[in-house]
Amino acid sequence: MSEKLLMKGNEALGEAALKAGCSLYFAYPITPQSELPEYLSRRMPELGRVFLQAESEIAAINMVYGAAGAGARVMTSSSSPGISLKQEGISYIAAAELPCVIVNMSRGGPGLGSIQPAQSDYFQATKGGGHGDYHLIVLAPASAQEIVDLTTLAFDLADQYRIPVMIMGDGLLGQMMEPVSFPDRTNEKLPEKPWATTGYKGDRPRNVINSLELQPERLEAHNHKLQEKYADIIATQKRSEEYLTDDADIVVVAFGTVARICRSAIDMAREKGIKAGLFRPITLWPFPDEALARLAEKERIFMSVEMSCGQMVEDIKLAVQCRRPVHFFGRVGGIVPAPEEILAEIEKQVAGRCEA
Repeated sequence: MSEKLLMKGNEALGEAALKAGCSLYFAYPITPQSELPEYLSRRMPELGRVFLQAESEIAAINMVYGAAGAGARVMTSSSSPGISLKQEGISYIAAAELPCVIVNMSRGGPGLGSIQPAQSDYFQATKGGGHGDYHLIVLAPASAQEIVDLTTLAFDLADQYRIPVMIMGDGLLGQMMEPVSFPDRTNEKLPEKPWATTGYKGDRPRNVINSLELQPERLEAHNHKLQEKYADIIATQKRSEEYLTDDADIVVVAFGTVARICRSAIDMAREKGIKAGLFRPITLWPFPDEALARLAEKERIFMSVEMSCGQMVEDIKLAVQCRRPVHFFGRVGGIVPAPEEILAEIEKQVAGRCEA
């Protein structure tokens, strides 16, 4: 690791992508992720790499499609409405089994909403926002350092599985400044990509990148192949973090920025004698259901805290298999919940359990 630098989350993500070998970046500015393209517009020419501000989000994702097909490590980024515009291209890329990294620094919605932070793109990211049966690996950092670490992981997983990987943050995480250090990957060799369309010289079969298959039997076989890959990812790539869950009577489930706020609320609850703990999904897809299910083996309350109207609740209910009560507390419209609000909700749920 290098010495620590004080950087904004968006800028730290850009530098981490460069150190991970990202050679092309295509995007269109939108708040609150605009510092990322601004940073890369300066850094990539210094390194002899390609930065291009596309004429639209749709153009940007299709440029990613072409670059990924040629075997490059490539990235795009946007915020909620811009990600919506990219969905058709993301579906094409997933179907063509191409590796790339997509960043969403989420903002309030629906529609144009606001430029304030939100987590209401959870369904879009984890349930396949475009058409067809496909998935993205979705990583949810909770600090600037974790942005760095998960950006590095995102490029590696994308190449390993030939799949788009999304880094899902929020406007607050992208804007806050924290000390970060970067891994030294100077001597690491990027993986070979014999499937890429790098030019045909007659010494191998032609490589064809495509997402169109008019023969139903062949398309069905391709879908089954994709599902086998997703099953492997589900079996091996679930990530989560726990805090004070061993003796907890109530387990708060939260990701990203909100998880940090919940951690403060849990410390406050502990000071009041309330046994509260935190479960933080790091992979939103695949959701770390098995780790959460183990916590449900004991009699305890679960509470999802989100900057949305409760989009993660159904995954929590599926994980605990309806054996335990699952409550919800959230703020929307770009409002970030305060630790005191979350503490009050913890106290309410615990009191309700005692009365029952």
